[in-house]
Amino acid sequence: MKVIITGGCGGMGRFLVRAVTRLKNIESITIADLVEASAKEFASDFDDRVSGIGLDVSDSKSMAETFEHHDIVLNTTGPFFRFGKPVLEAALNSNCHYMDICDDWEPTEEMLRLDGEAKSKNLTAIVGLGASPGLTNLLALLAMNQLDEVEKVYTGWDLTAATPEDESSQEGTNAAMEHGIEQMIGKVKIFRNGSFEMVRPLEKVYINYPGKEGSNAYIFGHPEAITFAHHYPEIKASVNLCHGIEESVLILKFIRFLVEWRLISKNQAARVLTWLEGKAFQSAGGEDSEKLPSVYGLAFGIKDGQPASVGCTLSSTSSSELSMGEATAYPLACGLEMFLNKEINRAGVFAPESGAIDPSTFLVNFLGVFEEPSDKHSFDSSDLIVLDRSWS
Repeated sequence: MKVIITGGCGGMGRFLVRAVTRLKNIESITIADLVEASAKEFASDFDDRVSGIGLDVSDSKSMAETFEHHDIVLNTTGPFFRFGKPVLEAALNSNCHYMDICDDWEPTEEMLRLDGEAKSKNLTAIVGLGASPGLTNLLALLAMNQLDEVEKVYTGWDLTAATPEDESSQEGTNAAMEHGIEQMIGKVKIFRNGSFEMVRPLEKVYINYPGKEGSNAYIFGHPEAITFAHHYPEIKASVNLCHGIEESVLILKFIRFLVEWRLISKNQAARVLTWLEGKAFQSAGGEDSEKLPSVYGLAFGIKDGQPASVGCTLSSTSSSELSMGEATAYPLACGLEMFLNKEINRAGVFAPESGAIDPSTFLVNFLGVFEEPSDKHSFDSSDLIVLDRSWS
């Protein structure tokens, strides 16, 4: 298998490259980055399977010519509202399989519409296999599987966990923070009361997580709201939420005000957000960060004829001391490993919760990314997750 990693020198891409080099059955790994010198320098840290090239993902012709020499594209180039769909299209045009960490809802909608093309070429394309989306989708799927009927699905993450990575070849505005600004302004799409609607991001939602005190969370524009409704049209609601202290959310709303009134540019706002994520938010913590898990899936529905809810999160064993880059890149490496092992064999464009990925197998592989290979076989998924149910 010949693998190419776009954005391979970025804050997420570097962690992905390191994880992928540990996998078997890979003939070659190409690190593709806008800065060719950075890609070649980073590639020199690894064995001779790994090489570095310069690649501009805004150049569709160049992408197609490059992808033709590979079997699968792992896309970590953000922001995805700019680079998600074009990279997938280039991969499909080059008959390459595809996986990414897309965290924007707009391109996710567009990429899901390419399902027919991917199926016609017998290609696998998984969108949003990072932390949120990614881990959150599979945790929510495990929660859903505990219920007889599912009505509502919430996925969530802690604002204080979204620290940008310092180690990157990227200059200028941080792509993750550009994404954050984009999903804070205007309106975002969620699924509520059985239909899609556009709402203001950071709208407050009160969450009753089983076994914990009720707490506030805030709507964010991640694609889980789109993909759960796409794959499970029978549900009544799907929303992605962030949480943290209210003062942090007020700061985000103030930044949004400045952008929407054109007092600062989106790029300036992204730089401010980068500083806040690295400094102010990290020291904040707060009650809601303690009441809700750092990353979770939460399902409401019916169990044995009664209203019920289930929350699912990672255990401290499997999630302790993971950086933002690790939590985002390692799931993508797990997806690649399962694909290599033929544990993912569905053609089409789909999200992690579609049913093509077994969540229990995935979580064991997730632990295996940062444990010694011999250790992961001593675990099963029950060691890696915490399920909180509203019933005894």
